[in-house]
Amino acid sequence: MPESKPHGAQPAGGPPHGLPPGFRGFQAETDVHLLDRLGVVYRYRRIVLTAFALVMIGAVVQTYTTIPLYRAAARVQIEEDRPAIAGFQDQSVSYQDPEVIKNTQYSILRGRDLARKVVRKLDLANSSAFASGRRQPAGVRALLGSLRARVSAALAVLLSKPQPPAPPAPDESAVESALVGAFLGGVRVDPELASQLVNVSYVFKDAPFTALAANTLAEIYVEQNLELKQQSTQKTLDYLSGEIAKQQQKVQDSQTALANYREQQDALSLGDNINVVANRLNYFNDQASRAKSQRTQKETLYNQIKSLKADDPAADTFPLIGQNGNIQRIKAELQQFEQQRRDLSQRYAELHPEMKKLAASIDDAKRRLEGEVTKVVESVRQDYEAAVQEEQRVTAQYAQAERDATDLNRKSIDYSVLENQAKTNQEIYQRLLNQRQELEVASNSKENNVRLTERAEVPGAPFTPNVPRNLVVALAVGLALGIALAFGLDYLDDTIKTPEDITRKLNVPFLGLVPAVRSDKVPVLSGPVPHDFGEAYRALRTSLVFTSGGESTRVIAVTSAQPLEGKTTTACNLAIVLALGGARVLLIDADMRRPGVHKMLRLQNTVGLSHLLVGQARVRDTIQRTDDPNFYVMTAGRTPPNPSELLASDRMRRLVENLASGPFDWVIIDTPPVLAVTDAVVISPLVSGVTFVLGAEMTRRRLAERAVQMLTVSKPRVIGAVLNRVNFDRNKYYYSRYYGSQYKSYYGQAAAKA
Repeated sequence: MPESKPHGAQPAGGPPHGLPPGFRGFQAETDVHLLDRLGVVYRYRRIVLTAFALVMIGAVVQTYTTIPLYRAAARVQIEEDRPAIAGFQDQSVSYQDPEVIKNTQYSILRGRDLARKVVRKLDLANSSAFASGRRQPAGVRALLGSLRARVSAALAVLLSKPQPPAPPAPDESAVESALVGAFLGGVRVDPELASQLVNVSYVFKDAPFTALAANTLAEIYVEQNLELKQQSTQKTLDYLSGEIAKQQQKVQDSQTALANYREQQDALSLGDNINVVANRLNYFNDQASRAKSQRTQKETLYNQIKSLKADDPAADTFPLIGQNGNIQRIKAELQQFEQQRRDLSQRYAELHPEMKKLAASIDDAKRRLEGEVTKVVESVRQDYEAAVQEEQRVTAQYAQAERDATDLNRKSIDYSVLENQAKTNQEIYQRLLNQRQELEVASNSKENNVRLTERAEVPGAPFTPNVPRNLVVALAVGLALGIALAFGLDYLDDTIKTPEDITRKLNVPFLGLVPAVRSDKVPVLSGPVPHDFGEAYRALRTSLVFTSGGESTRVIAVTSAQPLEGKTTTACNLAIVLALGGARVLLIDADMRRPGVHKMLRLQNTVGLSHLLVGQARVRDTIQRTDDPNFYVMTAGRTPPNPSELLASDRMRRLVENLASGPFDWVIIDTPPVLAVTDAVVISPLVSGVTFVLGAEMTRRRLAERAVQMLTVSKPRVIGAVLNRVNFDRNKYYYSRYYGSQYKSYYGQAAAKA
């Protein structure tokens, strides 16, 4: 037989590892089918039915023991609470999130203070309707209700910390405190999403009382809210009155301080006339600038004409000289005299009396001209000196004004502080007066941010228990819980149960399955066994024939992952069914630690494999005949101290080689479990193939994977798995998918007819 590839090296598109071409065997589907899920539910059907029954019983008990309750709801609108006057809010209240304010109102609706007012208004201490609704029922319902209450209380203690009862208020008695607590047990506050509406409902056994309680609770809440708003407004008025009195005193004090400062600092120009000094400073500044300009002009003019001569030709360029009438008149006379002297000089000599008289007139005119020019220069000098004096005077006045302004500015700083303080106090005082006037107007109105929009009506039928809904919910919950338990247990159960687990999870070719047999005796094909049990081994024989190829003698080792999985039973029955098919078969019991073949086949174990391997017997001495002429058995012999060393010895190797070329068609070797000892791993390289027996719902997947891994390390030629002790009834849905719904009954009917 050609050597196959190692385990796991499967060619693409070919048969599983260890199978010859053309043999496909059992191929489990990789996709999970709905019937697989149903098979899980069917496998744990008792748990599913038990969970479903418990849930339904609990729902029936819950529904039966629940006392019919009525519910009536009043609708209240809670708007945002704006301050009574715009821009004013109580100093003790800071900004809060609207959700926080709403939740506060909901807590008030559920609070003891509001419930106490309802108890007193309805006089619940003497109310027959409230008293009758609080009485406990009698009979079976009372018994079941009491039992349920005890269970609920026990669960509440385990799951949460019990809250101590609220202590009675100072102004209420113990009886009233109990009534308030009992009344609060029926109060429900349910805000409507994305709105300002709140449903205030009351749940009780008496229908008319529920409507009365809900309406009374809503009405008292509205009245209480309005009363609190009015009280808050009155407190604000009182607060404003006190603040106004304080502020009025501050205004008076600031005005008095302002007047005293002006009087004490001699700063009467401060205040409204504070700009007088500044205007005076600006005036003298202008006057000083003007006087300086005039002085400069007159100084310049004086410097120009102070050295001017009367006969200077440029004298007429000065306006004071050129525009002086006396000077111009004298100059005109002098010109006339000069002209006359020139005219007379042509007729008379210089000593002529006329010439002398004319010369005297010229000299007189020149003296008068020089005197007039001197007068003009003196006038300019005097104007210049007057301008200098005026400049000095104005400059002195400006310096004094500047000193006064500086002193006033220093005083105005303190004055401005006092004035601003006085103005601020006056503005605050006026604003407080305005706010008080607005608040007085608002206090006379009945505006309320809470109002009753819809009154509660008497309910026509109880809202609980809702029998159809409870049953439907219980049905759904019971089924869901049962199915969840089934899938949970199936998930936790990782044992090998189906051929699909072998091919998909272990990646080992599947040879066949053997059904479980309910019997005290080990089922052996040499005796009476169920027909389906025998047919399973005949199918296994067919798979083994195709798997092992066509060699003359095929040596097959049979092992398992752990003890009690039925490997010895499988080895014996497999050898018997091969012999019944006409093949010469030798069964060797290599499990020398716990031999079981001789017990199952009722043979002697005096001489066996252990004697052969230690050299104490020959092969012919160890082989025993059975009732079937084609079936021979080699028992284990006595238990040696070193079974693993004997199986790994050269004697064992030569024995297998001789048997492979001997007279037998099949040699079946029963080996110990893989995970218990290494005997099977030692033998696997010597044989043609390994038949790996797995007990259905016995071997965990990780143990099976570990066993297969240990076998593949020794590189056996073929590994095929057999699923033993399969419970067809437990996995009915799965096997009906692969073998048909009449798989088991078909062979049973055939056997009955035979």
